[in-house]
Amino acid sequence: MHFPLLSADILRHSQANSYGLEVEVVQNTGSTNADLRANIANLSRPRLLVAENQTAGRGRAGRSWQAESGSSLCFSLAWKFQGELSMLSGLSLAVGVSLVQTLRQQGYSVDLKWPNDLLKDGLKLGGVLIESALDRTQNKNNQQHAVWAIIGVGLNTQLSDSLRANVEHEIAALSSQPIDRNFLCAKLVDGLALNLKDFEHNGLKNFIQPWQQYHAYANQVVRIIEQGRVLHEGIASGIDSDGCLLLQSLQSSEHVTAITVGDVSLRPVVIEMNHVATD
Repeated sequence: MHFPLLSADILRHSQANSYGLEVEVVQNTGSTNADLRANIANLSRPRLLVAENQTAGRGRAGRSWQAESGSSLCFSLAWKFQGELSMLSGLSLAVGVSLVQTLRQQGYSVDLKWPNDLLKDGLKLGGVLIESALDRTQNKNNQQHAVWAIIGVGLNTQLSDSLRANVEHEIAALSSQPIDRNFLCAKLVDGLALNLKDFEHNGLKNFIQPWQQYHAYANQVVRIIEQGRVLHEGIASGIDSDGCLLLQSLQSSEHVTAITVGDVSLRPVVIEMNHVATD
């Protein structure tokens, strides 16, 4: 059974009315993140934009995100936070925790890879890209600041023939069969709404422990690699209050390096030695 993406079906499965969510589904677009960012001045409440086909989706460091019609779920959620831009530090990790929690509740065994990848069976299932924009509609005399976060999510939902054949990129999907993407999208966004409210009030602190619980490489020896060059090697021992990955030195347990979010790849040493590591 094929489940086309429909805004009415997403709303029917969602608690969207409780937080004023607007939902739009488009058949084709370049990037849902770019579309929301271009329209940010016209937004007054949370908005979800879902695309059946996304031709210019982006991942971390400007990499392209390849998604297939009917076999993926690509959406962006615009959510306004009251506060300064700096309050969004660590948001991508909180979003990752929220997505994994919902997917596990739906029976899918999904883990996290720092900083913003979703893994299934050790392979890349999806990712998160967050962009921000100041709320220009705020009254200049109003001392309260606000910022919009545009949360882009790309997720492979079905293991199609072409994805199955794409061994080179080691891509995972939630299922080999079609799933109700409208229902899944509604549950993912409802989970995000709850967790984004928590993040606005408490920052990253309530997400640190669950992030470590879902971390695919917790307490494993890993390497941080950038452009083929090894920058760091150590034991992945969690994240700090800012969302930096903590690497414990192999020489001294007292020496811990905080890795900031950037254009790096995280690779377990054993996996890399066997030449099946993922970016």
